[in-house]
Amino acid sequence: MQLVQRRPLPPQLSRVRAGGLLPLLAILAVLLVLVAVRQPDFLAPASLMSFLGRSAPIILLAAGQYFVIVSGEFDLSVGSLVTAQVVVAARLIDSDPSRTWPVVLVLLAGGVLVGLVNGLITTRLRVPSFITTLGMFLILVGAVYLWSDGAPKGGLSEEFRRFGRRAFEDVPVLGRIPYALVVLLVLATLAVLLMRSDFGRILVAVGDNARTAALSGARVARTRTIAFMLSGLAAAVAAILIGGYSGVSFQAGAGLEFGAITAVVLGGVALGGGRGSVAGAMLGALTLELLFTLMNFYGVSGALRPTVQGAIILFAVAVSTRRSTSR
Repeated sequence: MQLVQRRPLPPQLSRVRAGGLLPLLAILAVLLVLVAVRQPDFLAPASLMSFLGRSAPIILLAAGQYFVIVSGEFDLSVGSLVTAQVVVAARLIDSDPSRTWPVVLVLLAGGVLVGLVNGLITTRLRVPSFITTLGMFLILVGAVYLWSDGAPKGGLSEEFRRFGRRAFEDVPVLGRIPYALVVLLVLATLAVLLMRSDFGRILVAVGDNARTAALSGARVARTRTIAFMLSGLAAAVAAILIGGYSGVSFQAGAGLEFGAITAVVLGGVALGGGRGSVAGAMLGALTLELLFTLMNFYGVSGALRPTVQGAIILFAVAVSTRRSTSR
């Protein structure tokens, strides 16, 4: 029996190419200055910690979206998944504190399951991920409306809501640190470490050239499926934080999928996959939230948010395409 010798990953694909974060950091610094000029108290420790805590959900969603996009796919289902998770949590908990932790586990498992289904349909049935996750988006929206009879029922317990509302108080210098920020820091660290592992290098290689990665021994289908599962898990955690902060609403996750994609693109991640860093994606989300905060301080209508997101995506893709063709 002849053994097939697998080629090692090419050197350029064996490491995560982080891209240049300096331009993004410069934009972030400029936005901070502009916000501080308009609202000097914004840079006060308490205000800054509060802003970071509120930004935690979209940053987590951007990290989850990064895993999918860098592998060469898309996940449009995360916004509806967040909404479904919040509505389901309220219905299951029904204001009973004793149900909080079992429901949290159900939400996390549900997020992973949705990601698994997205991944299997995309990789095994070879349905384009854009269509797969768009279909899942519609399924989740319809299912949650049907299950709740068109109006959210039940209620979230205070135990559940503390994840998005409460904070560690009387912290030296900082004053208070929101629980959401602590969750973000822990998961962000794990995401960075994951991308520095063999899995991270394989994920980038798959997004750069799936055929070459497969010939090098990478399990392309499994890698992409895991990426979808990580995106679903990130959406579940974001749902827990959003539910805790803003309560139950059918609008809880509205538009978050586009916000996450915009943040990833802003962070220097190529939409075609194979380039960018998870740190860049998370910084992109933070930059986007700071831009929206600046718009709010200057009285710009929130209705322009989708316009800004669309412009950022078009500009970033145009720049990326021009760089690729000039090589």
